[in-house]
Amino acid sequence: VQLQASGGGLVQAGGSLRLSCAASGINFRLYDMDWYRQAPGKQRELVATISRGHENSYVASVEGRFTISRDNVRRTVDLQMNSLKPEDTAVYYCSTKYSGRVFWGQGTQVTVSS
Repeated sequence: VQLQASGGGLVQAGGSLRLSCAASGINFRLYDMDWYRQAPGKQRELVATISRGHENSYVASVEGRFTISRDNVRRTVDLQMNSLKPEDTAVYYCSTKYSGRVFWGQGTQVTVSS
């Protein structure tokens, strides 16, 4: 299983970024996909999940600002991040569970300046 994340960068508060994660090595449409983030000095936290049935869930702090989506043909999962805040600054990781293991992408840095 390989997960390749992209799309991070530096943005001012109030701006937007779109992260994308390309998956290979799994039958993508059968698996839930997650986006996590880890800020400096903090534990990694689950930000958003999209189920194989396209049901979404979000951590409260991003509800209404972030949208997770998936494309089962392209085998990608995206995270559209709007109204970004400095506290959204973190390394963002895509993730999935497959055959009892958790797989992670390499992480992409998102930095929001105030």
